[in-house]
Amino acid sequence: MPAEEANTERPETEAIVDKPTDADKPKVLRDTDDEARRLARTLVRGARYMALAVIDPETGFPSVSRTLTGTDIDGVPVILVSGLSGHTKGLVADPRCSLLAGEPGKGDPLAHPRITLQCLAESVARDTPEHARIRSRFLDRHPKAALYADFGDFRFFRITPQAASLNGGFGRAYMLNGADLIIPEPGITSDWFELQENLKNMTAAAEAFAANIRTENGKNWRFGGVDRAGIDLIGGDFQLRHEFDQLAGSPAAVLDYIFAITKIR
Repeated sequence: MPAEEANTERPETEAIVDKPTDADKPKVLRDTDDEARRLARTLVRGARYMALAVIDPETGFPSVSRTLTGTDIDGVPVILVSGLSGHTKGLVADPRCSLLAGEPGKGDPLAHPRITLQCLAESVARDTPEHARIRSRFLDRHPKAALYADFGDFRFFRITPQAASLNGGFGRAYMLNGADLIIPEPGITSDWFELQENLKNMTAAAEAFAANIRTENGKNWRFGGVDRAGIDLIGGDFQLRHEFDQLAGSPAAVLDYIFAITKIR
């Protein structure tokens, strides 16, 4: 039989197997919802320290270290670092960096939530209102840092998130935008700073607040910071972030919230 007359049809007994489509593939990422955003914010704003990854300016390789962290009034992470450290040199040479927050507990470390942030670092100039604000908030969270915060070779950096990868545990992966982690229209007026100062003396309310939300860790609780999105509670070496259900409209609204929970005025 001539080749051009050969039967090219598929035999009836041959199974027809369709190639898998994108719809058939397992979905790795979940749709980012409000619950995921809240978990992400809590992990970042509740961290006392994080892993910081920079690009080594001499070798071009990633370099990872651990650094104390705080947050500015808009929720942006801040760090206090020495100019003599390798990671500071890396940030000065290339502002691209990454932060990892989330501590393992009992059992499998991969079963516990963690978040990786892709960020841009910006040094905070001394003798500015921004520096004074960040310094005050950072030392409220890390009082021992007062021993070296004003050394000439130390500086603060704002580490602004651009994007984030959240893993809430097995099967709970999400992608977030930087805006998901930043507080819009933060309270930078004098009444917010006055609230921050007043909360330092409200230790009885802090103890009652911690007891009300039934935290099992920490002791000798105190308020370590406040912003429109929530309150930081510190008990010894343990820190807890409590997020409000919605952004507070004023410092007075925050006090009313605290009084409603603690029954203390």
